[in-house]
Amino acid sequence: MDPPKQFPILRLPFLAMEEVFKAMHPIEIINLSMISKRAIAITKQMSFCPKYFIRLCIDETLVIEMHGTNRLVSCTYLMTSDKRMDGKIEEYGCDGYIVRRIYKYSTDPIEEWKQLSKHVLEIFKKLTIDVLTLYMDEFVDQNISIIDFLRTNVKSVDLCYLFQSEDENDVDEHTAYLLSNLKVNNELNFSLDIKNVNFDGKIPKNLKELHILNSHWIGYEKLLEIDCEHVSLRDNQISNEEWNMFLKKWIAMETHLNLEFLKLGFKDSEEFKALVLHDIPHEVVDGAVKRNLIIFPDETDEINGGIDIRRIDGKTGTFFVQCNVFSMSVN
Repeated sequence: MDPPKQFPILRLPFLAMEEVFKAMHPIEIINLSMISKRAIAITKQMSFCPKYFIRLCIDETLVIEMHGTNRLVSCTYLMTSDKRMDGKIEEYGCDGYIVRRIYKYSTDPIEEWKQLSKHVLEIFKKLTIDVLTLYMDEFVDQNISIIDFLRTNVKSVDLCYLFQSEDENDVDEHTAYLLSNLKVNNELNFSLDIKNVNFDGKIPKNLKELHILNSHWIGYEKLLEIDCEHVSLRDNQISNEEWNMFLKKWIAMETHLNLEFLKLGFKDSEEFKALVLHDIPHEVVDGAVKRNLIIFPDETDEINGGIDIRRIDGKTGTFFVQCNVFSMSVN
């Protein structure tokens, strides 16, 4: 008996071919696109592909992660220098959600990751990466090459996570280079131990969220440069007098007009009143009064009491303590 003939997907009428593509998971689409130049061209014509979610990760293992249009299927390539893992496939699921992980061995995993990332971005017509996770001290010798690759092949990143594996490693120079060459659209999570208190990294503008875990390099002038709706600055170097100056500028609408939520480093509201609000008009709200205040993008929570200051346009900044964190919510 003759072996069964392969189904000629690429010879189908376009609408029928598109339905077949929709039934594939992302890795099947990638594998098909690698057959020929015609396969690549046809894949690029699929209108649903730009809706795919793409995450790139530079860690000990290099990751290219894709989610289908309904987000129920997650497919991940993991580049590894461990030859024993080559070709290994992991698959598991729960409640209709399926996760597929494929390991690819390479003697040069960074270069292999670049080439496959470029191919994925091209066939799925992605100019913006949904999530980028980068450990700045994992491939130090290749950091500039990786950043240049991203600058060349990616227009922007929606959500960016920056980490380092060992706090003692100096990542200042490469981090500054990354921030100067990568556009972050929505959220930056900055979990790096910057060594230079005068670090001059370029903080992205018009962010939805900015979280800096160790912000000892953030002083008053750097604070004024921040352009973000939700800001969290842990362990910053901003003095009480400078916070006082900042709030006066905010009240006068001279800075941070789009600010909705700010986490400060204070622990006690009485201390804050005495040291920062001493010459700023404010109102202490009774603890029995409950109000819904902004605490996350598009999310509010019921807060008791607080301290109110008023901006000249009528907006109110409310200071309160929640989970041992002193914050300001603008409503």
